[in-house]
Amino acid sequence: MKVRGVRGAVRVSQNNAEEILNATHELVIKIMTDNEISTEDIAGAFFTTTDDLNAAFPAQAARSIGFQFVPMLCSSEINVPESMSRVIRVMLLVNTEKKQEEIKHIYLGETKRLRPDLE
Repeated sequence: MKVRGVRGAVRVSQNNAEEILNATHELVIKIMTDNEISTEDIAGAFFTTTDDLNAAFPAQAARSIGFQFVPMLCSSEINVPESMSRVIRVMLLVNTEKKQEEIKHIYLGETKRLRPDLE
């Protein structure tokens, strides 16, 4: 079995806890569903937010959907001029038999622009 990284991102309209938690929940559920991942498969999760989001930890949303025993880390994204604002990113490290090209990285809404090569 291999450990594979699964990436994703979502953009929120404002910096408030409810929106951050809801968007993170939606993103993580979509990644898990599309890649047939259970929480038992997840070795770790890294969340980042752009520096304009600080109202909640994205990991809090993951805890609410069964990540109690998954090691997680939240951090700020590098503040690159002209980059998209209000973005939550995640990288799940997953134990899987899937090949890298079989992994479905999930970019919701406007964040699809961040990875046009995946379309």
